[in-house]
Amino acid sequence: MKVVGLLSGTSADAIDAVVAEITAASARPQMRQLAFQSIAWLPQERTLIETLIANQGDTRALSRAGFLLGQRFAQAALRVIAEAGLTPADVDLIGSHGQTVWHEVAQDGSVQSTLQIGEAAIIAERTGITTVADFRVADVAAGGQGAPLIPIFDQLFLRPGPESAGCRAVQNIGGIGNVTFLPPMGSATPPLAFDTGPGNALIDWAAAQATDGALAFDVDGRLAAQGRCEDELVERWLSHPYFQQSPPKSTGRERYSHAFAERRRKEADAAGLSALDFVATVTELTAASIADSYRRFAPLAVSELIVCGGGARNPALLSRIQEQVGQRCGWQVPVVRYGDVQEVPGDEDSKEALCFALLAWLSIQGEAGNVPACTGADGLRALGKITPGRNFPGMRASRPYRPHM
Repeated sequence: MKVVGLLSGTSADAIDAVVAEITAASARPQMRQLAFQSIAWLPQERTLIETLIANQGDTRALSRAGFLLGQRFAQAALRVIAEAGLTPADVDLIGSHGQTVWHEVAQDGSVQSTLQIGEAAIIAERTGITTVADFRVADVAAGGQGAPLIPIFDQLFLRPGPESAGCRAVQNIGGIGNVTFLPPMGSATPPLAFDTGPGNALIDWAAAQATDGALAFDVDGRLAAQGRCEDELVERWLSHPYFQQSPPKSTGRERYSHAFAERRRKEADAAGLSALDFVATVTELTAASIADSYRRFAPLAVSELIVCGGGARNPALLSRIQEQVGQRCGWQVPVVRYGDVQEVPGDEDSKEALCFALLAWLSIQGEAGNVPACTGADGLRALGKITPGRNFPGMRASRPYRPHM
């Protein structure tokens, strides 16, 4: 099957669109990336998304945004299909995560609601391709967090062999950070995944403030490298209840919002920090929160750390993560970018979009896409809602696939 995966992450900076060829195999599916594009949101579109994430705007704005984003996701799908040298008639399926604008977690850690927008019916109509979307809600309905959704991909393609001395940590750093701990094959220890806290969200905000809006993110960590980290503030901020909460757990931009960043900046101002010092300090907070979550919750010692997402392109952040893991956990762990791992599909930019292509492929066959040990759901569930495209009547899924994990 040829499948398109679509995603706009918690940073809300671009649509990631991938075309993959997926075939069934005995132990795990085979997946080959055919094309990838990252298509930036227009400034007014990003402002709209940020407004909705901030719980501003009325129901009309939310409804119109769902249709607008559906159009843009459809355009992204058509662009990446053309980039692959294909036509829509060559593609069997689209998996669209859409754009998360709300993920509401109660004080007891249960998810009350979650909302991803980008109307699937518009995607299916504009492309003619059957579209699977709205992946989180089935897991939430089954008592889970609806997140992270990446562990099924990580289990299939990144689980270490039985010779591994410990577990492999796969750390995604988008707007929010999330980790999957993968014990070696044959281990009785189940995988574990959860959101670690802020990823790039606070760093991006601080970089924009430090440059009067000239930069939307800290390119190569250069701003942080010029600042001085205030360790006392980092430790104070790490006392936030979310960091102590046991998995399964998830969070989002609702918690680590611009308002949250502004409150932290006021504390930094009171401590005499410059704008560059603040970039350095929130960069350290991201690194420290990741390392501290490993210390608290890793099911086994971590022997390798693989990083993906936009944060993988910030060498200053990767250096601080490695240092913090050493200090807090006592592990001297190599930090590797996903794109440097051999024999895995895609790279650190396309990995999450590939996951939604995989989830759509599993869903159309009625196969589970969640990992209950990671989300807390009551059991395995097929994820997503299927919107038939013009290709649906003649569509034939590949033979039923039963992953062996």
